[in-house]
Amino acid sequence: MEILKLVKIHAPITGDQLAEMMGTGKPTLRADLSLLVMLRLLEAKPKVGYFPGEGGSGRELALKRWEGAFVKDVQGMPVNVSETVSVHDAVITLFIGNTEALTVIDENQRFVGVVTPKDLLKVTLGNPNAAAIPVSMAMNRLPAIAAVLPEQPLLEAVNKMLIHELDGLPVVSKPENKSERVEVIGWISKTNILRWMTESDA
Repeated sequence: MEILKLVKIHAPITGDQLAEMMGTGKPTLRADLSLLVMLRLLEAKPKVGYFPGEGGSGRELALKRWEGAFVKDVQGMPVNVSETVSVHDAVITLFIGNTEALTVIDENQRFVGVVTPKDLLKVTLGNPNAAAIPVSMAMNRLPAIAAVLPEQPLLEAVNKMLIHELDGLPVVSKPENKSERVEVIGWISKTNILRWMTESDA
């Protein structure tokens, strides 16, 4: 991951410096940095910055700590929209639901895709007719979507989010056969995980 590489090269490095090097805002990196510190892949010292963590031993400690924790223990409810709703309505639903992304379903309640704020922004910028565009024109479709099963270890979900640089993942049912529809049954995000870790430490 780019954050780990930059910290390894430039340590100690502040969140502001990292954000500048990556061409993004510090608030965007906050959840990623918190997660990496909690996994002990990074260490943070107030008023100094970030350092490489314990590496392999840190991962072993995280595995011990999270032993027995699965996606289903942490997941929240997905915020669903129909693929026929307008981009305008999807934006409203996104903010009312206070979520990282929307899961998109078809008329048969089958999971068909995910739409993020970035996807909606791409469609709406400079487009006066964006309000009328269906969300199906902006979403990422299956099977080109990273997803997890409720029975998967929580650390696998964290790794998948870090590898794909995602804020969250849909939690889906495992179909018994190819003809059976995939259903979205939850949503797991960095926010869910950080909240769970805080509760675990309490």
